[in-house]
Amino acid sequence: MKQNIHPDYHNITVVMTNGTEYQTRSTYGAAGDKLNLDIDPTSHPAWTGGNQQMLDRGGRVSRFKKRYEGLGI
Repeated sequence: MKQNIHPDYHNITVVMTNGTEYQTRSTYGAAGDKLNLDIDPTSHPAWTGGNQQMLDRGGRVSRFKKRYEGLGI
């Protein structure tokens, strides 16, 4: 295997949006750096099951329905 081709793998601290921190190993930054997350599993609607509705103001869904309304589906 080739020598000195891999990035430095070291410990960093990850700070979640609610302020909790945990240690992990990464190639991000330098040893001991903090990675502050803007979006994480505790705050993102995809993981929390938040209320997300599809808004379509004359877009693709409306055009599709108009195009195929006569088929009786």
